[in-house]
Amino acid sequence: MEVCMFFLCAMILLPGIAASVHPVKAFLHHTVHLSCYFPNPQKIDIKNLIIFWQKDTNKVVHEVYYGQEKHENLSPEYINRTKLDMGKWTLQLFNAGVEDEGRYQCIIMQKVTEQSTEVIHQSECSLHIIANYSQPEIEELHSRELKPNGYLNLSCSSSGGYPEPKEMTWLIAHENITHSTTAHMDVSQDAVTKLYNVTSKLNIPVPTKSRTNISCLLHLREKLGSLVSVPLGIEIHEKEMEQAKINFFGPLIAVVVLIISALLLGFVILKKNRNILSANQSVSLAV
Repeated sequence: MEVCMFFLCAMILLPGIAASVHPVKAFLHHTVHLSCYFPNPQKIDIKNLIIFWQKDTNKVVHEVYYGQEKHENLSPEYINRTKLDMGKWTLQLFNAGVEDEGRYQCIIMQKVTEQSTEVIHQSECSLHIIANYSQPEIEELHSRELKPNGYLNLSCSSSGGYPEPKEMTWLIAHENITHSTTAHMDVSQDAVTKLYNVTSKLNIPVPTKSRTNISCLLHLREKLGSLVSVPLGIEIHEKEMEQAKINFFGPLIAVVVLIISALLLGFVILKKNRNILSANQSVSLAV
């Protein structure tokens, strides 16, 4: 670790060298290109340079010592995974994974004398890994046939993505009118791959006015846009509507008929009792 220790000392001696941070986005399992952004205006021979890449200030990623690559100081996870393009001053990192996210520093030191060097360039890259989520998919959770006075239970899921998404919204469209609602999103992360799976649920009354299309929208981070599901069409047919009316008004009519029948029966009994009472009074007067 002699070079790393020397670099830390050199930074104390030369605080005026500022590091510019360059954001880099790369897809999961693809090759990442991390540039030193070194113009080399003096056309210095690489045999007079030490080129040193490190991650998060404590992991050695790649090292070229006066034109020769050195491997003994490399962190284990970067062995046989890097290659330096000397012409472009760019480090290639193969098979990028989520664990490779972080800040990478390129330090270039020039040989001054046989015993001394100086830092002539320093730059930083911030690596962000991207993994595509699957297209959101809607699943109907209810097992019974839809009824006009029932509820619609839906679930929308997407998996295998990175980084963690912002949120998931539901779009409900009918008669050229669309409104959105944001529901709770359950997020889980795979312990091995570090990729995310997300699920959101929706519970609403069954739409009865017209054909309704329901979609779910997954909003991603890192300005990656959104993913939308295939719309789910919901439509209650006239026969089902009529059946629903029968199911609703049938019992109501029966109750009304029972009440009217009870009132009529009570009226008949009351009238009969009054007739009996009148007859008894007439007999009493005659006696």
